[in-house]
Amino acid sequence: MGNPKAFLTINRKEAGYRSVLERIEDFGEVEQTLNTEDRMLQASRCMDCGVPFCHWACPVANCMPEWQDSLYQGKWQEAYDRLSATNNFPEFTGRVCPALCEKSCVLNLQGVPVTIRENEVAIVEHAFQEGYIKPRCPRRRTGKKVAVIGSGPAGLAVADMLNRKGHSVTVIEKDETPGGLLRFGIPDFKLNKKIIDRRISLLEAEGIDFKNNTEVGKDLSVEDLMKGFDAVCLCTGSGKARDLTVEGRDLKGVYFALQLLQQQNRLVRGMDVPEQERISTENKHVLIIGGGDTGSDCVGTAVRQKAASVTQIEILPEPPEGVNPDTPWPLYPNILKTSSSHKEGCTRRWSIASRRFIGEKGTLAGVEVTDIQTGATEVIKADMVFLSMGFVHPVHEGLLDSLGVAYDARGNVATMTESKTSVDKVFVAGDASSGASLVVRAIDSGRKAAASIHKYLNLPTCGKA
Repeated sequence: MGNPKAFLTINRKEAGYRSVLERIEDFGEVEQTLNTEDRMLQASRCMDCGVPFCHWACPVANCMPEWQDSLYQGKWQEAYDRLSATNNFPEFTGRVCPALCEKSCVLNLQGVPVTIRENEVAIVEHAFQEGYIKPRCPRRRTGKKVAVIGSGPAGLAVADMLNRKGHSVTVIEKDETPGGLLRFGIPDFKLNKKIIDRRISLLEAEGIDFKNNTEVGKDLSVEDLMKGFDAVCLCTGSGKARDLTVEGRDLKGVYFALQLLQQQNRLVRGMDVPEQERISTENKHVLIIGGGDTGSDCVGTAVRQKAASVTQIEILPEPPEGVNPDTPWPLYPNILKTSSSHKEGCTRRWSIASRRFIGEKGTLAGVEVTDIQTGATEVIKADMVFLSMGFVHPVHEGLLDSLGVAYDARGNVATMTESKTSVDKVFVAGDASSGASLVVRAIDSGRKAAASIHKYLNLPTCGKA
């Protein structure tokens, strides 16, 4: 620890966001960056605690005190080497992770944790700019072939780790470009897709083969998949959205959240979307059902599309601000979270249950809701509704059912041990096995699955009939 008193003399300083009036006019990233001097000073605030709870809370077990100290001393390459030893894609987590590490930082007892997430993304961006990050191809190939189904953070982590071991990895993606929900679920104002393109180009240069627009069961048979590879890893995500089966669900104007987000991301990328299929909130009264991050992303998207009004409702009661005694430090606190999108113009309401959709001539006009605490019923004017209530499990139809994998009680792909499914040589990682979760947890799951697959591929019987 280069400056043992920095946490006493240097205040927490965040980079902040671009002004609301500026950022709602485009889909550019909203978060700003600090200059190099300020960033290094922020890293100096790390106390190098005897028990680093930040490390304990991080799913990939990042060694924060080590790379914070390297950053403070200006040893940027050393900082990146230590960071990348545990995290394959810090440029993703540094932008979209809710920073479990910061919530468990000892300085968070005073509400001023180290800016770990911002420091993380600063390190990796500096590494790219200075050329520290270059393609590193394995010295030899093992002759073993692995198929990774899905190119979200879990799939990319599996592919990266196995490629490093010298296995030949093919990533099979049903969409037109890799990235999974990183690309088509998270808006560009949180994660510019050039960041994903940069990483994919690096992985390709290192020898990973990406097959896009390929859906197993349609474009590639399950039989050919199983015959053509020594191991298969399912990283399909948790794609079955939770629905709201109430009266009026079939009215025009009721959509799943991802329908809006995926389409807008394609439009930002310049992809063609037929006019008759476009979902535009312009001049519409928008209601978002669900109070999580995906709902917040819908808020920011609707604001940028110039909606007449945006309302977000949540069936749970409003969490407390600042501190919640039910989730004390160092646990991740269940407290009110206000995103950059919420600050752009949104009415938020809590303890609201949706009873039915009301329409006129087959088109949505409003939603009848009930205040759970008071029992009062009202109709919220809405021209468009986006269901953002999470996901229940991966899509079973097609690939998973054809493979015959077992499911757990929640409908996720069941794991026997070490990321193995009930089907020989088929493994699983990420949300497909855990249910919808965080990008950083998906990366951790992918790393663990890769270790299990590597162990399996080294068995004497692997690949034999």
